Amino acid sequence: MKAVVYRGPRQVEVREVPDPAIDQPTDAIVKITTTNICGSDLHMYEGRTAVEEGKVLGHENMGIVVEIGAGVTRVKIGDRVSVPFNIACGTCRNCLDGWTSFCLRVNPTEGMDGAAYGYANMGPYDGGQAEYLRVPYADFNLLDLPAGTEYENDFTMLSDIFPTGWHGTELAGMRPGDRVVVFGAGPVGLLAAHSAVIRGAAEVYVVDKERDRLAMAEKIGVLPVDFSEADPVEQIMAATGGQGADCGVEAVGYQAHDHSGQEHPELVLDNLVKSVRSTGGIGVVGVYVPQDPGAATEGAEEGRIGFDYGTLFTKGQRMGTGQCPVKRYNRRLRDLIITGRATPSFLVSHELPLDQAAEGYERFDHREDGWTKVLLRP
Repeated sequence: MKAVVYRGPRQVEVREVPDPAIDQPTDAIVKITTTNICGSDLHMYEGRTAVEEGKVLGHENMGIVVEIGAGVTRVKIGDRVSVPFNIACGTCRNCLDGWTSFCLRVNPTEGMDGAAYGYANMGPYDGGQAEYLRVPYADFNLLDLPAGTEYENDFTMLSDIFPTGWHGTELAGMRPGDRVVVFGAGPVGLLAAHSAVIRGAAEVYVVDKERDRLAMAEKIGVLPVDFSEADPVEQIMAATGGQGADCGVEAVGYQAHDHSGQEHPELVLDNLVKSVRSTGGIGVVGVYVPQDPGAATEGAEEGRIGFDYGTLFTKGQRMGTGQCPVKRYNRRLRDLIITGRATPSFLVSHELPLDQAAEGYERFDHREDGWTKVLLRP
C-alpha cells in the first residue's frame, strides 16, 4: 500500500510499504477514507522529537472496516468508523478509570504510558496516513459512525483535535458563563474555542498573531486577540475589567514563539498564569515532550520548562495537563455533529490526495495563509 513515511527533518515521502495484517484476534483492518495532518505531526516533521526514520505517520484517521480478527465481535466488516488516536486495551487500571490516553499495556517504551498511531515515543504502531491501518483492540477502540459519506469532514475531527479541544476546556474546569481565554488559534485552539461556545461560555478570547486564523476565530463568534499588536495579557485584562479570564486553554505547546519569531517554551504558560484570575483553571493540551533535540534552552532539551510556577501557586490556580482520552468524549461529540450543534469542519482549508502529502506538510509547516487544516484522501 501507499503510506506517508518520515525520512528525516522536513522530509516525508509517499512510498510503498507492506499492507497491514491481522496480528492479534482483537485486531481490525480499516481502509482509510480520510486522514489528517495534525499540528503535532509538525513537531516530528521538523525534527523536534525522537521519531525514527521509516515511521509511517498519521494519528487522525477514519474509514471502513475491511477485515476483523477472530476475537472481534462488536465491529463488523463494512462499518464506517472513527479511530481514536489513543490505542488502549480497555481493561487496565487507567482505561477502566477513563484515561485511555494513558493505557498501561500497549506501549513498551520505557517510562511512557499510553500509545498512539504513527507518533514518537508512543509505541511501535504504524500511522494511518496510508491506504490501510491495523487497529488493535478494535471492539473497544473504534467508534461507530453512520453509514455513507455525510459529515466526512466533521467526523474526521473526532479522532483527535475536536476531543482534544474539548478536553482543554474540561482540564481548565470551565463552567457555563465563564470567560475563557485560549492561547493558540491553530486547529486545536479553534476547536477549544468552539467547544467553549457550545458549553455556554459568556465570552471566549483567542490569542494568536496569524491574521487568517484570527479571522476564522471571529467567524465562529469568539474574540480575536492579536499579540503582534500589543501584549496579550494587557489586552485580556483590559477586556475583562482587570479581573482576568475565569479559565484558560494552552493550545500551543513547547515551540511557542513571541511576535518577533523568537522561541520561548515557557511563554504561553506564563501568559496564562497572568491572564487567568486567581483560583481559575488552566488546561494544557499543547504538546510538551521529555526530550527536544532542537530546544531553545538547555533545560528544555530535557523537557524542563521554567514557567512562573510561583505566581500560579500564589494565585491558587489549577492546572490540568496531558493527552486527551478521546473515548471519554467522542460519542457525544459525534452526536453534537449529527444534530448540527457542532461543525468542526469549519477548519478544513485543503483536501489533498495522499500522493500530495509532502506538499501538504511543507505548506502547513510554513504556516502559509489559508493553510489551516489539511485532509488527505488515500
